[in-house]
Amino acid sequence: MQYMLLIYGNEAAMKSATDADRDAMFRAYRDYTQSLIKGGNMKAGDALQPTATATTVRVRDGKTLTTDGPFAETREQLGGYYLVEAKDLDEATKLAARIPGAQVGSIEVRPVMQLPPDYPRPTAR
Repeated sequence: MQYMLLIYGNEAAMKSATDADRDAMFRAYRDYTQSLIKGGNMKAGDALQPTATATTVRVRDGKTLTTDGPFAETREQLGGYYLVEAKDLDEATKLAARIPGAQVGSIEVRPVMQLPPDYPRPTAR
């Protein structure tokens, strides 16, 4: 079964981190990603640009409204994700607990909905 591991952290804290702190974090994420690949759990994953680059889209009464920034102000912002293969929620939460950001932020673990085989799917990039 596939699980989405959504990584939430405090962007402001990252802005004030030293170069050494950032380098250490990126090394930890590289090591973690390599462990997912070696373990056969990795399906996809990426870091996201800061929330200041986000645009929120809503359609109301047939009109498209766009707003700069994220949908809601929060203490933690979505900073990235991993899409993993895990046998069950227990394995997925163990994988999530090893994500470096779990030590300072939070990881939301969500099962990916199983859609019918005839449901349209994107092709690989």
